[in-house]
Amino acid sequence: MEESILDKAKKIKLLLLDVDGVLTDGRIIYDSQGKDLKFFDVYDGLGVYLLKKANIPTVLVTARGSRTLKWRAKDMQAEATFENVSPKTSILNKLLKRFKVSLEEVCFVGDDLVDLGLMQKVGLAIAVFNACPEIKQVADYITFREGGRGAVREIAEMILKAQNKWEGLVKEYQV
Repeated sequence: MEESILDKAKKIKLLLLDVDGVLTDGRIIYDSQGKDLKFFDVYDGLGVYLLKKANIPTVLVTARGSRTLKWRAKDMQAEATFENVSPKTSILNKLLKRFKVSLEEVCFVGDDLVDLGLMQKVGLAIAVFNACPEIKQVADYITFREGGRGAVREIAEMILKAQNKWEGLVKEYQV
């Protein structure tokens, strides 16, 4: 991994995640009552939880609301969820103040055009492997894993390892 990416990851104090295509594989299923179903990856959830244990909060920022998302956010202990946000840059100043961080201390993970503005403003912009070309072009890092298939876990590990917090967390799980 490039030294500059690790240097940026060392500074991260807040992780912002898009949802559809990043925390999910992008598929949305509707049942016969019109309720949506989404596929989430358990590894991503543990990654968010481990970041929280290391005092790095995760905030979900999505252009589309979903009842399903509320359950998942609670389950993985995301710090906050912002739904129906467009443009996503409209909440950036609020988040900087709320979490007392600077732009260079923020990492955002996106996959599609609605994420472009936020990607261009944060200290560490990450695209999932299956992101659209325009997002990959502005990303500092592109994951090896696809959205909804462990990409968030990959990012959590990268940040935690860059900050020398990974080994301590792993030790908590050893018997």
